[in-house]
Amino acid sequence: MAVDLLLGLQWGDEGKGKIVDVLTSNYDIIARFQGGPNAGHTLVFNGKKHVLHTIPSGIFHDGTINLVGNGVVIDPVIFKGELDKLEAQDVDYRKSLVISRKAHIILPTHRLLDAASEASKGKAKIGSTLKGIGPTYMDKTGRNGIRVGDLELSDWKERYRALADKHESMIAFYDVDIQYNLEELETEFFKAIEVLKSLKFIDSEEYIYQAQKTGKTILAEGAQGSLLDIDFGTYPFVTSSNTTAAGACTGLGVAPNQIGEVFGIFKAYTTRVGSGPFPTELFDEDGATMSRVGNEFGATTGRPRRCGWLDLVALKYACQVNGVTQLMMMKGDVLSGFKTLKVCTAYKYKGDIIKHFPYNIEPENVEPIYTEVDGWQEDLTEMSETSQLPKALNEYIEFLEKELEIPITIVSVGPDRKQTIFRS
Repeated sequence: MAVDLLLGLQWGDEGKGKIVDVLTSNYDIIARFQGGPNAGHTLVFNGKKHVLHTIPSGIFHDGTINLVGNGVVIDPVIFKGELDKLEAQDVDYRKSLVISRKAHIILPTHRLLDAASEASKGKAKIGSTLKGIGPTYMDKTGRNGIRVGDLELSDWKERYRALADKHESMIAFYDVDIQYNLEELETEFFKAIEVLKSLKFIDSEEYIYQAQKTGKTILAEGAQGSLLDIDFGTYPFVTSSNTTAAGACTGLGVAPNQIGEVFGIFKAYTTRVGSGPFPTELFDEDGATMSRVGNEFGATTGRPRRCGWLDLVALKYACQVNGVTQLMMMKGDVLSGFKTLKVCTAYKYKGDIIKHFPYNIEPENVEPIYTEVDGWQEDLTEMSETSQLPKALNEYIEFLEKELEIPITIVSVGPDRKQTIFRS
């Protein structure tokens, strides 16, 4: 069986967690392939809101295996916090959660390094979530990291001490005022490590290979968004992993020819958290309305999200890089009430009109060119069928499908898993 893939097509926060939750009943295994606790996947059902950071979004479904892949970086303390919340809700995660031995571990000193590095940048900071993600991936590529499988070795604490001592010398190099009590942080860390060690560790590439051979259905779940990819995003304002489709192959050990459907998730408008260029960003009442109605605050950081019109140039680029086969549009309900909507269909780039995503989209180089379309006034949140959707919304969807040349198969009209409309 091929591995299907679901990922975000913008700067993250597209609503991936909800769609994974909606689709989980179709799959035997949900597998996270990159990122770490800088992700925040929000699920709403039975009147309750649930936020997951590292654990795959299928965890609330009985009978589904949730796999944390080798491309993920794990903070044991945050992971333990997620497990505690699941336990409080009587979720039996021990029978449904498995972890790759090749996944890397975020140490307390990784978080301190992250804070020191960001503080040293001053106004040039990149907007890190300060979760230690970047330093952990740096140790991974620098061949210094500690992996989950190392916890099964007799000398893992000696390995930990050597790396933590190295980190402390690096923190001193930054020459910034970072106050911390490492002994206190380590006490919490080692308690969380013992919880982590109680879970099932696997050789995930072999696990997935055998699952495919026996006909198991697998959905690979991405974190962040395509425009935050370390290679193809708006560098340097990106995350530290490959958030695009290729990252599923390296983050799970799946061969490229084993990828099936590629589900691309996007908002009906655009948002971004933290620093970095954003051509369609709004600073007027329209942007404020999107933020207020859409409750646009980061699920992990709580930071307000910047809002703007849908950028089709960037969206086409993300579809192209990922090989998207189906699109899913989120938060169409947030745009209810706008008389007119704008969609960026081209850029004026250094004086020329272009329709491709260029190397640099800083405001001095890029000016968005908009196409205006009719808005809709109806409240969508109680709608459950395509036939109920306003004419203007259907026309908006058809316009996007024509521009992107990819079908939009799901339209979300609210945060709850029930507020999901499937289009043929």
